[in-house]
Amino acid sequence: MSASHLIIFLHGIGASGQQLWPLASSWRAHRPTFAFATPDAPYRNGYGGHQWFKVDGMQLDPGRIREAREAFDQTVHDVLAHEGFEERLGDVAFVGVSQGAIVALDGVASGRWGVGALVAFSGLLPPTPVSQKNNRTPVLLVHGAEDRTIPSVASTIAAGQLRGAGFSVELDIEPRIGHTISTAGADKAFDFLRRRLQ
Repeated sequence: MSASHLIIFLHGIGASGQQLWPLASSWRAHRPTFAFATPDAPYRNGYGGHQWFKVDGMQLDPGRIREAREAFDQTVHDVLAHEGFEERLGDVAFVGVSQGAIVALDGVASGRWGVGALVAFSGLLPPTPVSQKNNRTPVLLVHGAEDRTIPSVASTIAAGQLRGAGFSVELDIEPRIGHTISTAGADKAFDFLRRRLQ
């Protein structure tokens, strides 16, 4: 039997897809009809992990994010083909963390990916225009108020930009949480996907 939905997890810089598999496994226990994918980002970084785009002290450089779009899109296409969801984008969700959240937000906000839902943990929206093309994609932004890597105001700004383009956005700034996925944040994301993916 084919899966009803596909959740694609997008990890942070210096990590790997394997590091998000425990979260995917915990969600799969409650949603056995869902498929889950945790691909590695296409580039290696100097610490032995993977990255979606080069940083080198320029985390917010929109040019580097644009340069990474082709490789990001190819990674997603490969996952969709492997899982049999090429023609079922409405049944697909992106769940991105940190740099993975940045490229996921860019993929939707640029108009390239009209997925069924998007969850961004500790991310930001690159400083590029937001397209209305895929504004039917509901978005959840979760960010720790104590995040010192990407300040939580980045998600607050992103929420305003996306809402301005007609997106439905839920924003949760978590007190006393840093640059991580908290248990409460993971639960909120799971509930959001349960509600939004029909």
